[in-house]
Amino acid sequence: MQLSLFIDFGSTFTKVTAVDIEREEVVGTAKSFTTVDTDVMLGLGRALEMLKQNLGVDELTAERKFACSSAAGGLRMVAVGLVPKLTVEAARLAALSAGAKLVGAYAYSLTGSEIEEIISKKPDVILLAGGTDGGNLDFVVNNARVIAESPLDVPVVMAGNKAAQDTVRSIFRKAGKDVRITANVLPGVQELNIEPSRRTIREVFLDRIIHSKGIDKAMVYLDGILMPTPTAVLQAARLLADGTKTEPGFGDLVVVDVGGATTDVHSIGFGKPAQSNVILKGIPESYIKRTVEGDLGVRYNALSILETAGAGRLGEISGLGERFIEEKIRYLSTNTSHVPENEDEIALDRSMAYCAVDIAIKRHAGRLEHYYSPAGTGFVQYGKDLTGVKVVVGTGGPLVQSDSPLSILRGVLFDPRDPLILKPREPAFYLDRSYVLYAMGLLAETHPDTALRIMKKNFAPLRDGC
Repeated sequence: MQLSLFIDFGSTFTKVTAVDIEREEVVGTAKSFTTVDTDVMLGLGRALEMLKQNLGVDELTAERKFACSSAAGGLRMVAVGLVPKLTVEAARLAALSAGAKLVGAYAYSLTGSEIEEIISKKPDVILLAGGTDGGNLDFVVNNARVIAESPLDVPVVMAGNKAAQDTVRSIFRKAGKDVRITANVLPGVQELNIEPSRRTIREVFLDRIIHSKGIDKAMVYLDGILMPTPTAVLQAARLLADGTKTEPGFGDLVVVDVGGATTDVHSIGFGKPAQSNVILKGIPESYIKRTVEGDLGVRYNALSILETAGAGRLGEISGLGERFIEEKIRYLSTNTSHVPENEDEIALDRSMAYCAVDIAIKRHAGRLEHYYSPAGTGFVQYGKDLTGVKVVVGTGGPLVQSDSPLSILRGVLFDPRDPLILKPREPAFYLDRSYVLYAMGLLAETHPDTALRIMKKNFAPLRDGC
């Protein structure tokens, strides 16, 4: 059997997906605990042994072996900009869309205490923005000097005012530090340009981060590690939405990934106002958007879900008493490997996952605000209008392992009680039962049509009763 292997070195698990490209089928999957702290090949070897058992073969021959990684904390990034609602926000969007885990965002001139705070966050990359093209030079140049003179020794991606780029390059080179210059993420107040910084961050990942995370030990076995895992998922989501020249896509869509620690939301689409009486304000968001809600996880952040949603709301969804909910969530937050043992615990897990989806999509989606003028009443839109999204894809353990994933995913739906939040109204729902999104993002690098057809075959449509 000639296979292609796709591997995800995750923070907790190393996952392996075997694909027969000629037959366009996922033939097997397996996972084992990631062992990046010792030797990443140990965890990979165990996953491969499990895959061989699942396939019933003694030997595993692969034509190609590619990987992505979010191990050892993922790609940790700090964003530095000028104005919080402009260049800092643009830098934040660029960092997340590049598959990074944003561990800090800073505005205006960096202070000594902020530098110490950044050092304590142990970033892998700093994204330095500031000023539209032709605008303010002082802040980005000053911040470049502060970073260059600090003990920080990580790559810096400069994506700010183009008039400051030569000066910033000179500052870092004189300090002997790695700086990559790319196009401004915010060349104009109403113009977002994150694709060049995404490409540059990926180059840094390939050049530096793989080695610092210990993943390069696997390079003897692999043909290549191509990207951070979230980037692979985003790439798969975009392929599924846009299609190819020969294979149609699904159109605008949302991917929701519910986990034990975070809930990630990816949206593909411009999300422009759907009504004539709506004016778009703020930074126009990227066609590809990713948000990571680090306080919404059904185990490690179960207490945060309780605090944010409230025991009353969880009880309304699950039918359980508030006292039971509070006691059980406290238990789950310190016993993160606990598997539900009865119907009440299953109902509680389902209600927590639903609230994680609901809260995460509210934060991701755009919103409307009323405005009044002599000409009458209208609305201002901030962020993306997702009301017309055609497809929602769910992935992640709490969804895949649930007996009722559709009831959880309905948390993405537009709520008439909260009509100013622009959530999807009437999408079709699908479930990534075999965790193929990351693998298809990797396969899309060389076989986009095949990757798209495999996703269509493997995503289970969800209807009432599912």
